[in-house]
Amino acid sequence: MATTADIRNGLCIKHNDKISQIIEFQHVKPGKGPAFVRTKLRIIETGKVIDNTFSAGHKIDIVRVENREYQYLYQEGTDFIFMNNETFEQVNIPAKMVEKPLFLQEGMICNILYDANDEVPMVVELPMYIISEVTYTEPGIKGDTATNTMKPATISTGAEVRVPLFVDMGEVIKIDTRTGIYVERVKK
Repeated sequence: MATTADIRNGLCIKHNDKISQIIEFQHVKPGKGPAFVRTKLRIIETGKVIDNTFSAGHKIDIVRVENREYQYLYQEGTDFIFMNNETFEQVNIPAKMVEKPLFLQEGMICNILYDANDEVPMVVELPMYIISEVTYTEPGIKGDTATNTMKPATISTGAEVRVPLFVDMGEVIKIDTRTGIYVERVKK
């Protein structure tokens, strides 16, 4: 059995009978009192992020997970169809298991976390960035790059993101999938 000394980012543990992934952690040694570990956990089943504090030396139950690469093919009803590029096996993933389904693009390579004991998919992680074309936005103003003002824009996947005023329809942009924030324009 592992202890809080083994905690690291990305580690999956069983907490309150649910599988959770550690997003961030901090070892704290106050001047008075015992040390403890402050963590942020994402419950895999629901995607909800919770704060939790473990006392130093607390026993934790590590869940063995495997990270496998799959290619996104298409959507069928409420499920998303992914294919393993090595075995060509296709797997149906319910929409609730995909972190940001509006950023999925056909042919995109995603990581699927599997519970290694039960061979059950738990969550689909998208790549950190996607490149997409702006399909609709209000007209931009030439030379308006000095301010940090943003406007809504729809990209080719159907997601709505906020972009700077100078971005026009038809331009290709890079987006951070974790936050949904515009990063930069991409040259064609």
